Amino acid sequence: MSDLRESLQSALGVAYTLDRELGGGGMSRVFLAQDTGLDRPVVIKALLPELASGVSAQRFAREVHAAATLQSPHIVPVLSAGHTHDEIPYYIMPFVRGETLRVRLARGRIPYAEAVQLLGDVAKALAAAHEAEMVHRDVKPDNILLTGGAASVTDFGIAHAIHQARSEAVDPMLTSLGTSLGTPGYMAPEQACGDAIDARTDVYSWGVVAYETIAGHHPFPTAHTAQRLIAAQIAERPASLSTQQTSTPAWFCRLVMSCLAKEPGLRPADGAVLVHAVEYGEAGQAGGNWGATMRRVFGLAPKEV
Repeated sequence: MSDLRESLQSALGVAYTLDRELGGGGMSRVFLAQDTGLDRPVVIKALLPELASGVSAQRFAREVHAAATLQSPHIVPVLSAGHTHDEIPYYIMPFVRGETLRVRLARGRIPYAEAVQLLGDVAKALAAAHEAEMVHRDVKPDNILLTGGAASVTDFGIAHAIHQARSEAVDPMLTSLGTSLGTPGYMAPEQACGDAIDARTDVYSWGVVAYETIAGHHPFPTAHTAQRLIAAQIAERPASLSTQQTSTPAWFCRLVMSCLAKEPGLRPADGAVLVHAVEYGEAGQAGGNWGATMRRVFGLAPKEV
C-alpha cells in the first residue's frame, strides 16, 4: 500500500491536507492531517488491507456514522467516514493532544488515586456506549488517551463497523474476522472463542486494563504470544490483584477480579455498573444501592450485538 497516502489525499480532496503518518494501530494506518475549513488538526485512520478486504466500504461508512452519535466527554468522537477510490475505508477523528495509557504505563505504575480516576473515566465512556447498545470490542491501553488529567476512549464502533460491513462481502469463503476482532491480551473468553458478545465483553477488557494499571503488569505476565494470551484468557485464572498490589483497597481488587470472571454472567453487567462501583467504592458495594443494582442488572439478558 505504498500509494495509500496518495489515494487517501485524492479521496479527501481539499477539505483535509495530510501532514504525516503517526504510525498504526491493530486495525489501521494513522495519519495526522489538517482540516482546512476549520484550521484544526485531525487524525485520519485508514483500514489495513487485510481488514479492508471483503468489507463493504459503503456499509462501513454507515455503521461508523451510527457510532458518531455517541455523546460523552470521555469518548473521542468520529467526525466523518468515507473510502478511497480503491475501496479502502477511512474515518476521521479529532486530534487529542496527550499520550496513550500505554505510553504512560511504560513510565511506571500509576498511583492508585490517579489510576482510579482514569479507570472511572473509561467506565463512563463504556456506560455511554452500552446505553446506546454499542460494544467497543477492543478496549486496551492503546485506545485510551490521557490529557488534562482525564481519560477518553477512542475507536468506538470501528470493530463493530468492520464486523457489520463484512456481512456484505461478496466472497462467502472470507473468514468472519469481525467476530473475533480485538487484541489477544484484552479479549474476553467469549470473544476469543468467536461466541456472541455483549457489554460484559467490554467489562472484561476493562478489568484487564485495570489490573495492568494497578499491578504494573498484565494479568498473564508470562504469556508472550497471541496464541498463549488467548489460551490464558479462556482457561487460566490470574493471580488475585490483592496479592500483586497490597496497598490497593480490597473493594477495588474485588471489583477488578469480578470483571475478569470467565463466565460473562459473573461479571458486572455493563459500564453503568462499573461507574457505580468506582464512584461508591466499598460503601457502594456493601450498601443496598450496589447490591440492588447488581441484582437488577444481572437479572437481565444483555442484547447481543
